[in-house]
Amino acid sequence: MVKFSKELEAQLIPEWKEAFVNYWQLKKQIKRIKLSRIPKQSHHAKPDFGLSIFDSFHFFLKNIAHNLSASDRHDLNIIQVRKKSSKNGEEEIYETELAQLFSEEDEVRVFFMRLDEELNKVNQFYRRQESEFVERGESLNKQLQILLDLKQIISDRRRKTTPSNPFATPQYSPTRDSDYSVCAENLGDSDETNSEISQTDEVMARLEKNGVSFVNSATMAKTKKGKPKMTMRIDVPATNPTRAITAITSMLWEDLVNNPTGDFVHKRKIQCAEKMIRSAFVELYKGLGLLKTYSSLNMVAFSKILKKFDKVSCQKASANYLKEVKRSHFVSSDKVVRLMDEVESIFTKHFANNDRKKAMKFLRPQQHKDSHMVTFLVGLSTGCFVSLFCVYAILAHLCGIFSPSNETAYMETVYPVFSVFALLSLHLFMYGCNLFMWKNTRINYNFIFEFSPSTAMKHRDAFLMSTTLMTTVIGAMVLHLLLRAAHFSPTQIDAIPGILLLFFVALLICPFDIFYRPTRYCFIRVIRNIVCSPFYKVLLVDFFMADQLTSQIPLLRHLETAGCHIFGRVFKTHHPETCHSGRLYMEITYIISFLPYYWRALQCARRWFDDGDVNHLANMGKYVSAMVAAGAKVTYSRQHDHLWFVIVLITSVVATIYQLYWDFIKDWGFLNPKSINPWLRDDLILKNKSIYYMSIVVNIVLRVTWVQTILHFKVGHIQSRLLDFLLAALEVIRRGHWNFYRLENEHLNNVGHYRAVKTVPLPFRETESD
Repeated sequence: MVKFSKELEAQLIPEWKEAFVNYWQLKKQIKRIKLSRIPKQSHHAKPDFGLSIFDSFHFFLKNIAHNLSASDRHDLNIIQVRKKSSKNGEEEIYETELAQLFSEEDEVRVFFMRLDEELNKVNQFYRRQESEFVERGESLNKQLQILLDLKQIISDRRRKTTPSNPFATPQYSPTRDSDYSVCAENLGDSDETNSEISQTDEVMARLEKNGVSFVNSATMAKTKKGKPKMTMRIDVPATNPTRAITAITSMLWEDLVNNPTGDFVHKRKIQCAEKMIRSAFVELYKGLGLLKTYSSLNMVAFSKILKKFDKVSCQKASANYLKEVKRSHFVSSDKVVRLMDEVESIFTKHFANNDRKKAMKFLRPQQHKDSHMVTFLVGLSTGCFVSLFCVYAILAHLCGIFSPSNETAYMETVYPVFSVFALLSLHLFMYGCNLFMWKNTRINYNFIFEFSPSTAMKHRDAFLMSTTLMTTVIGAMVLHLLLRAAHFSPTQIDAIPGILLLFFVALLICPFDIFYRPTRYCFIRVIRNIVCSPFYKVLLVDFFMADQLTSQIPLLRHLETAGCHIFGRVFKTHHPETCHSGRLYMEITYIISFLPYYWRALQCARRWFDDGDVNHLANMGKYVSAMVAAGAKVTYSRQHDHLWFVIVLITSVVATIYQLYWDFIKDWGFLNPKSINPWLRDDLILKNKSIYYMSIVVNIVLRVTWVQTILHFKVGHIQSRLLDFLLAALEVIRRGHWNFYRLENEHLNNVGHYRAVKTVPLPFRETESD
C-alpha cells in the first residue's frame, strides 16, 4: 500500500505546492510527540519475573478497563477549536486550546499550533482563489452576453439586407491600434417599423450597459439616408503571435480594398472573439477542477494527520478538530461545484450545439496514453543505428575513404550534410532527456510552453525521432559508400545527401497527419515567429527555441556548405571551390554567424517594448556582444595576424563573462549569497545539492571551448573537421544541460506566483469614446 505522503506528493498541484498542508512537517512533529513518550514509559515499566496462570485473566481485565476509560475520555472535549474573525472581518482564523493536560503538553501544543496555521493557510488560499474564479466567471458571462447580443444585431442586419441584395458579403470596418471597430451603420431602412428600431435600440442599450462603448453615441453622425451612424469597438488583444501580423494585414487589406465604407461586421471578427471566450471558459473550468482537487487532497491530509496523532497520543482528539475542518470554508463552500456545473451547461449550449459529449472533450481532454509500440520502435531504431554504424566504419576502412587522396572530396561533399543530421539528432536526444527529467521532477513544461497536453511530444517520442533520424542517415551513408565502391558516377551518388535533405524538408511540411504533425507544425510556427521577431509578441517558447538556435550555428554553416556543394556538383550552377573561398561564401558565413544572435536580440527589444523592463535591454546586450565575438572569429579564421587575435580574445572573453553571468544569475537564479543553500537559490527541485555545483562547473568548462578555435592546433584536414564536430556536439550538450535549469527556474517562478492556469485575454473591453 502506498503511503499517503507519497500519494500526496504525486497528486498535488506543483504550482500550488506551498499552499497545501505541510503534511511532512506535521509528521515530524508527531514523531517528536512519540519520542517524548518513550522515557516515561520505560521509567514506569515493571520488572518481569516470569509468567503466571493469572496473566491472561489480568490482561483481559486491563483491556476492558482501558476501553471504558477511553470511551469516557471520548465524551470529554480534549481540545477546543475557537473560530475568530480577522481584523477586516472577511477571513476566519482558527485557534486550538488544550482542554485537558497531556503528558507531553509542550509538543502537543506546538502540533496544534502548526495545525491551526496550516488550516488558516489553506482556508485563506482557497477563499482567494475561489473569489478570483467567481469574478472571472462573472466577467465571462458578461462577455458571452455581449457576444450573443452582437450576433443578434448582425443577424438582424443581414436578414434585412438579404432580400434587397442577396449577393452582399460581410466586410471589415477600419481598425486602429489593434481595436476591432465594429460599425453598425444604417441599422434600419426607411421602411422599418418602429418595433424593429426599438428592438435594435434595446439590444444596443444592453451592450452599452455591459461595457461596450458606442463611439460618438452622443453626437452621432448621419448617413446618406439620414440614419444615425454608430461605431462599437471590440478590443481583441494581440497576445497570440499569429494574430499580431495576420489579423492586422488581412483586415487592413480587406478594409482598404474590399470595403472602404465599412457597413457590416465581418464573420472572422466574431469568430475571433468567440474563440477567445471559448478558450477562457476552458481555462476557467480547468482552474476550478484544480481548486476542487486542492480541497479534497487537503481534507484527506487533515484526516490522516489527526489519525496519526490519535494513535501516538492515545487520545481521541481527531473528531472535534475534523468537525471544524469540515465546517471550514475550503470544505463547506459549494461555489466551485456550482460554478463548474454552470460552465458545463454554458459551454454545452453555446459552444457545442447542446452536445455534452463534445463539450466534455474540450473541458476534460483525454490524456494521451503512452504506447508500448513507441518504446519498441525506439529500441529497434537504436539497434539498427548501432549495427549500421559498425557496417559504415568497416566499409569506410575497406574503401579507404579517409585516405589523403579521397578525404578532401568526401569531407567537403558528404560530411556537411551528415553533420547537420547528426547535430539535429543529438539535439532531439537532449530534448528527450529534458522532457524525461522535467516529467520526473514534476516541472509543468506543457503549461510553461503553452503546449496542448493531448498533442505535446513526450520523451519517448523525442527519442524515437532522434533514433529514426540517425538510422536513416547512417543507412544513407552506407548506401553512398556501396555505390561509390560499385564505381557509380560521383555526380549521381553525391546527390544522395541532397535527396535525403529534401526528403526531411518535405516530411517537415507534410500536410498529412503522420509522424507528429502537431509537433512539426508547432516547430514551423515558432521558427516563423523567430524569423519575424520584431513583429510578433514574444512568448517563452519563442525565445527558448531562439536560444537553441544560438547553439546550432555550426549546423547552419554546415547546411550552407552542403547546399552550395549540392548545387555546384549536381546542378553545375557554379564551381564547388567557391563554396570555401568565394566572396559570397564569406558574406553568407558572416550572416549565418550573426543571425541567431540577431533574432534573439530583436526578441529582447520587442519584450522591452511590450513590458518596459530594462532587464530585456541588458539581455539584448549579451547577444550583441556574442555577435561581435562571432564576427571577430570568422574574420580571424581568414586573417591570421596578431591584431585580430587580440580582438578575438578580448571580445570572446567579454561575451563569455556576460553569458556566464546571465546563465547563473538570471536564467538559473543561482549565486545568491543570502540563500539558505550556499550560492544557489532558496528553492531547489533536486535534493542533491552537489548536482547544482557540478552543473555550474560543467557550464563554465563548456562555455570556454571557443579557445580551441583561436589556438589552431596543427592537425590534418579530417581531424580538424572531426574536432569541429566534437566542439559543436559539446555545445549542443551544454544547451540541453542549460535547458533543465532554465525551465526549473521558470517553474519555481510560477510556483511563487501560484500560476496554474493560463489567463486568456478577453475580447470586449471598455473604451473611451472619441
